[in-house]
Amino acid sequence: MRSSRTFGTIILVLLGCMLLIFSFLWEDYYLWFSIGFIFISILFFLVRFEKRKIEPRELVLLAVLASIAAVGRIPFASIPSVQPTTFVIMMSGLVFGAESGLVIGAVAALTSNMILGQGPWTPWQMLAWGLVGLTAGMLRKTKLLKSTFGKIIFGIIWGFLFGWIMNLWGLLALTQSGTSLTFEAVLMYFAGSSLFDSMHSVSNVFFLLLFGDIWMKNLTRFKVKYGLLD
Repeated sequence: MRSSRTFGTIILVLLGCMLLIFSFLWEDYYLWFSIGFIFISILFFLVRFEKRKIEPRELVLLAVLASIAAVGRIPFASIPSVQPTTFVIMMSGLVFGAESGLVIGAVAALTSNMILGQGPWTPWQMLAWGLVGLTAGMLRKTKLLKSTFGKIIFGIIWGFLFGWIMNLWGLLALTQSGTSLTFEAVLMYFAGSSLFDSMHSVSNVFFLLLFGDIWMKNLTRFKVKYGLLD
């Protein structure tokens, strides 16, 4: 059972990577690739519950959390890289698991961009925020993420990792325009984004310190009381 589930997970991850490659090669079809990424994320979620019926209230919970994460970007849109989206996705992964975190992160990126603007960057944002939820869920039982200090370190790291993933898309986009990339140019590109990545990290820490405990308590209470996503 475990081996078949692991094999299925590997296949889905490889499909997700293929979609990212295709979205780079055929960037005009980014929305189709984004929808495909959502489909793969949902399949990844269902792999965990292959022997159990998914209840509608569990799907509603995922949709609500994804909506909160998406809407959270809008009031802070004028402040580059400062928003509670990463925090909400992280909390969701910590409480409800890696699969749920992946779905919430991917859906939040797609839905928020319907207001803030879709583009070839959308699948990459879906990947980045999906990985935030995925890794938070995978590490949720470790000593690192059971402590407030560990959560802060996690938030700081993902503030930069998110930016680096988007930098990768930016560099690939530059190559399509015929620009040749040198090692110095890549360093300058990453150095130029460091301020925004730092602001993302600081905002993650701010939301964790201010709302981390209450979100963990409330989400855990919902999970235990209604037996959600166990």
